[in-house]
Amino acid sequence: MTLSFAIDEKGILPDRMIAALAAGGGILSETQFVPDQIQPASLDLRLGDVAFRVRASFLPGRTTVAQRIDALKLHEISLTDGAVLETGCVYIVPLLESLALPDEISAAANPKSSTGRLDVFTRVIADETRGFDRIEAGYHGPLYAEISPRTFPVLVREGSRLSQIRFRRGHALLGADALRDLHKRERLVDADNADVSEGVAVSVDLSGLGPGGLVGYRAKRHTGLIDVERRGGYAVLDFWEPMQARPDKSLILDPNEFYILASKEAVQVPPDFAAEMVPFDPLVGEFRVHYAGFFDPGFGYAGAGGKGARAVLEVRSREVPFILEHGQIVGRLVYEKMLARPEKLYGQGIGSNYQAQSLKLSKHFKA
Repeated sequence: MTLSFAIDEKGILPDRMIAALAAGGGILSETQFVPDQIQPASLDLRLGDVAFRVRASFLPGRTTVAQRIDALKLHEISLTDGAVLETGCVYIVPLLESLALPDEISAAANPKSSTGRLDVFTRVIADETRGFDRIEAGYHGPLYAEISPRTFPVLVREGSRLSQIRFRRGHALLGADALRDLHKRERLVDADNADVSEGVAVSVDLSGLGPGGLVGYRAKRHTGLIDVERRGGYAVLDFWEPMQARPDKSLILDPNEFYILASKEAVQVPPDFAAEMVPFDPLVGEFRVHYAGFFDPGFGYAGAGGKGARAVLEVRSREVPFILEHGQIVGRLVYEKMLARPEKLYGQGIGSNYQAQSLKLSKHFKA
């Protein structure tokens, strides 16, 4: 299959078009793709065999990433047999995948859900770019992951998948009118008075939706390491402090602490659309929500076994303590059209870990 489009076709490439893009040389890889690496609307990116610890995060600007690594690296770490990335350090890892995009195809990257829920700050960098996680149409060159574990030290190895990338043709973001129409047809969020003016408004649930009034988890410090390939291998209480609902349904975020919370609303992504969580408004609070923002077609969708799913929120306050209130808007879910419906939706036998989720930690912890 080769990629061909009508002049006015715009949207996110689904799984089969990602495969066709790779087959046509638009995505290059040092090794063959592994099963489930191609997701309904994205491709998982794999770490290469070496990590460079660098003095500071950077953007390459008018140079290549390799040139910046040469100027800033402190030491080189082999990932062939696995290596621990320490908290508070910045690492640059060349990825196994590189790109030779057609002129009309651009890309955007994001941490995978499990990466964000471990508080591993991860961004993708390309040569001669002035922004993280954004690759311009027609880009030819390597890709790199910047990785900075914030709370837990993590064990990674060559082939570990911390990031994902989406490919798009043109501008496919739904405007306010189109989003309202889609919500009328599909009920994107289970709220009768949903705010869908600039994306579906997502608020935080502090009422105690979990067992025993559980509202979320605060990460512990000075824990053991987490092997990112180990599923269901760690006891929750060794790494997390459960938090119960307060009578006033509020939560004070302490600076430099990391929290896992859940949205008040259950959301869904219909099969012909993809979604992304974006910040609500940087002026309403000094906190960051949702490191990992991609929601695939079928997330929470009844036809894919979802029946609505809460958005799990990765929350970190910045410089000062900040009070969150129950129902406070913390982000917006924006929707884009797919170029075609994926062959498999999120939750349909492709290793989807968070379909029909409520408040849920990453897949690494025992249920």
